[in-house]
Parts: sequence; C-alpha cells; structure tokens
Amino acid sequence: MKKLLVLIAFTTILSCKPKPEETVDYAIISGKIENTDSKKVIIYDQYTMGKVADITIAEDGTFRDTLKISTDFYALRQDKDFTNLYITKGSVLKIEYDSEKKDSTLQLSGSNSTINKYLSEKNKVIAATTGDQKEMYLKDEASFKAHLLNIKKAEEDLLIKTNDISEEFKNKELKNINYSYLSTLQNYTPYHGYYTKDKSFKASENFLDELKNIDLENENDYLFSPGYRGLVDNALATNATALAKKDSIADDIAYLKLTAKIKNDKIKNKLLYDAAKYGITYTDNLEEFYTLFTNNSTNKENNKEITTAYNKLKALAKGSPSPKFIDYENNAGGTTSLDDLKGKYLYLDIWATWCGPCIAEIPSLKKLEKEYHGKNIEFISISIDKMKDHEKWKKMIVDKDLKGIQLFADNNWESKFVEEYLIKGIPRFILIDPNGNIVNANAPRPSDQKLVETLQSLEL
Repeated sequence: MKKLLVLIAFTTILSCKPKPEETVDYAIISGKIENTDSKKVIIYDQYTMGKVADITIAEDGTFRDTLKISTDFYALRQDKDFTNLYITKGSVLKIEYDSEKKDSTLQLSGSNSTINKYLSEKNKVIAATTGDQKEMYLKDEASFKAHLLNIKKAEEDLLIKTNDISEEFKNKELKNINYSYLSTLQNYTPYHGYYTKDKSFKASENFLDELKNIDLENENDYLFSPGYRGLVDNALATNATALAKKDSIADDIAYLKLTAKIKNDKIKNKLLYDAAKYGITYTDNLEEFYTLFTNNSTNKENNKEITTAYNKLKALAKGSPSPKFIDYENNAGGTTSLDDLKGKYLYLDIWATWCGPCIAEIPSLKKLEKEYHGKNIEFISISIDKMKDHEKWKKMIVDKDLKGIQLFADNNWESKFVEEYLIKGIPRFILIDPNGNIVNANAPRPSDQKLVETLQSLEL
C-alpha cells in the first residue's frame, strides 16, 4: 500500500515555453500558505528522494524560488504536510492554500493545468475507491484482486474522459496506472500475512502471473513510474533472497551482484546507489560491498559520495577508538560523556520516541539488561529526538519503565557522535570495549540471537 500511496498524490505544475534559442533547465515556484507557523517549505525530488531546496516563507505566508529541474516529479513539504508536484523545465508554478483546511482550499495555477487537474482528481478517485487499507488486505485473493481492478478502472476512466492531455502523457500514465496495480498486487502476501497474523501465509502459485513477462529494463518507464521502479526493486530483492540462500552469502551482497548484471546504466546506477547510500552503513561485509559497488557504478557523483562513506566506515573497524560524545543530558541527573563510562563494555542503543522499530526492541533490551545485571557491561540508550520532544522522551522513560543509562543527544541527527558513526537509520546498536575501542559499530539488535552469542564470547 505504501507504493500505492506514493502514486495517489501528484498535484500541479505549470510550464512556460522558452524561446527556441534558449536552454532552460529551471522552473519557478511560488505561492502563499495561510495560517501557518512554518518558516520554510522543502522541495524533494521524488525520483532520487533527495532534498532539492529549502524555501523561506515570509511573514505574510508567501514564498518564491527558482529550482533546477532534473526530473518531473517533486514534493513540497510544509511541516508534516506533503504536496506532490509535477514540474517540468520552464515551468512557472504557483501554490496557494490554507494550512488549516488544505483539501478544500488548495489552488495551483500556471500551465499544464489540465494535466494537474486530472492528477488532483486522480487522488480523490483513488482515495474513494481504495477505502481502508486493513480491510482491503484482509480480503481473500479473488476479492482483493477485484478491488484493485476497480481502483485501476476508476483511474483509467478518469484519464480517458479528460480532454486536452497529450497522447504521450496519456500513454505513459496508462502504463503507470497498470504498474501501480501490479505493484500493489505483489504486496498482498506480506500485508495479508501481517493483518491476519499469519507469517507463513503465501498467495496461490498463479496469483502473480501478470508480473511474469514484464521488461525490467525499460528506462522511460523507470523514469516516469514509481510503480514500475517498485516492481524492478521487488524483483531484484526476491531474486537476491534466493541467491543468498543458494550461495550462502549475505542478502545485501546478493542484491548488488544481481544489480550489477543490469544492462541499462541509468537503472543500474540508481539501484546501486539506493542500495549503497544506507546499506553500506549496515553491511557486515564492508570491503566486498564497496568493491561490488565501485566496480559496477559508472556515476561519478554517486561513487564519490559512497567512497567518502566507505572511508569513514573504515575508521569504525573493530579495535578502532570509538568516536566520543561529551556531556549528554542524563535522565538520572547531570550529564554523561563516553569517557565517564570507560572500564566496562558498553552496548549503545541509538533511538527516538517516534521510531516504531526502536520501541519494538525495548522488551528484548530490558530482558537483556536484567540477564546481564551486575556483569561488566552497561546498557546506554541515546535519544536523538529533537528538543521539542524532550518532555516526550522523559515521559516515555517513565511510561515504558526504561532501564540502563538514558541519555539525550545534543543535536538530534546532526549530533557529532551520530554523524561520526554515519548513522542513517535507527535503531542502531554499537558495542564498545572497556578501553573505549569499537567491538562492533553495527551490533546485532537485542531481539537477535546473534547478540547473545556475541556477549557470551566476551569476558563479562
């Protein structure tokens, strides 16, 4: 459903034609947001998922900036609210709404208005026909597929009856609608199993027959359709799991090996980069992971970024001195620095109150703390919540009866300690020896049996 939701919200764009002799690679975006305390809006590229720009909101709610355009689909974020946008080179886009009632006040003006009106209506059609996610995935196979086909037909009907849209866009969008359908179809097994609490559930053998003959190296479809990108990634992940099992190798290594075989450079480079950007910080096979990436990626900017990460991670090898934190607030009173804790093994849990997977590890962590109470090890939890959630952090310590040493980082994600450990996602666990040297910069989770095996190998 996550992939479906990404597709349901394209909003609006306007494009003005440059003079024939001009080469325009930018768009102008402006607007006004009423009833907001936000200081800025952030523009994200939906293809790369990277941030493109921070745009300051003036006191009267207005904003304006020029964006360099590399793809067509973007998202504007204002606080927790997102507006998906279709922006082409030469576009002039204006966005206006009241933040307290956005759905009824959103106005987008400029060129490409017919396409954008269709995209806005498409959001409403999908929301109306999709209904409740849980109820949808609880359906039996036949009913679920019928439900998705109903959504697909509603989208197609809307597109067909919309006039003044180019045939090129319509053809791409018809394929996009079908890819969205197929992408959601392949989510049925994991989501149905989750909602029925049956982890062993598998759909019938022919349930995904419609996916068998899809060309997974269509560059145009890959650039245009998030649903298609999801299909490609899912196919690789599924095949990587099988290869990892067959050859007794790690899943991430198997994924890179299969990705390296893709012939289309644009698709291959993006998949390699997406896998490495965060994956290199988690891999247990740093040298092999990095070699596979660099031997197959031909994008110089991506290679430079991943090489920088690799060099930082090499400094976090077993036996290296750990990066330090200084004077982090201790919930028990005062402040604590890493050097204050020398003399014992340290198991660090980097977490936040908003992180579901972090909270899911708490029972296992508390059990571990109880089992190793009195041993030569301390359990340290470091919150990277923002200061506005400071009281929420203190309340959760009480509500969840959190044990161990509870610390609050000095600058959330931008804390020097977090950046030096190249932490890109949480929860993250780190094991340090009594001398302050790294045992494992990416230690197993409390719920992982491998952690018990690791701790048993230490002299505690």
